[in-house]
Amino acid sequence: MKSIVRRLIPALAPLLFLSASAEPAVKPLKALLVIGGCCHDYAVQKDLLESGIEARANIEVDVCFSPDKTTKATFTCYDKADWAEAYDVIIHDECSANINDPAIVNRILDPHRKGKPAVNLHCAMHSYRTEPYFKTALQTGAEHAMWFDFLGLQSSGHGKQMPINVTYVDATNPITKGLVNWTTINEELYNNIRVHETAKPLAVGKQGAEEKVIAWTNEYSAAKTRVFSTTLGHNNDTVSDARYLDFVTRGLLWSCDKLDKDGKPLAGYGPKGQ
Repeated sequence: MKSIVRRLIPALAPLLFLSASAEPAVKPLKALLVIGGCCHDYAVQKDLLESGIEARANIEVDVCFSPDKTTKATFTCYDKADWAEAYDVIIHDECSANINDPAIVNRILDPHRKGKPAVNLHCAMHSYRTEPYFKTALQTGAEHAMWFDFLGLQSSGHGKQMPINVTYVDATNPITKGLVNWTTINEELYNNIRVHETAKPLAVGKQGAEEKVIAWTNEYSAAKTRVFSTTLGHNNDTVSDARYLDFVTRGLLWSCDKLDKDGKPLAGYGPKGQ
């Protein structure tokens, strides 16, 4: 019997190797970073975000960049009706406050209404203002509240740049679990005209006596799309800060349901596919 076993083991070894090697590796998440427009160093920040996110998780980031430095920046990646089809998640980092054609905004929002996850950074909160009276609180579902409904928070502006004391207010959320409060360099504290019922604050920021929600999740549309947003990210030193990039990457993984309850990437979605 022992001799039979000895003969079988060498014969089975190639089969065992083939079986193990045939196990498919986890495919990286595909993210589209839409970035450009007014008031920020997007030419540098696009590279900081792409490299910073890819170093922290098994994510491939494609960049749709507009060099237009006005509030009317447009993006070629939005030209097709199925513009988001090839991606698992969209990162909105536009500063296009004066793009207010509802047809354009609806084309951008359509895949998110159908369930495409999203991450929104800084000036994305001040883009696509189809309502001229955007400084007045708009109710969910109002005709021109479409972008605010997607974000889960309505903001209209900010004060002068000063350091922001960042306090995480939901220690149980996997995005924030274990993260330590910190203070930014000079940054812009965005106001909160209205926080929607579907939004869950993750962090508040304080400048002097002013305290505002600066990061949150939102459940959007009937598809219950996962949306993560933070108003931080004006200056390059903030965008390149490891604490900022860690937070954004966690938010992205959460939006794709690839973050465990302890804030760690699911197996295969960590750095280099770990």
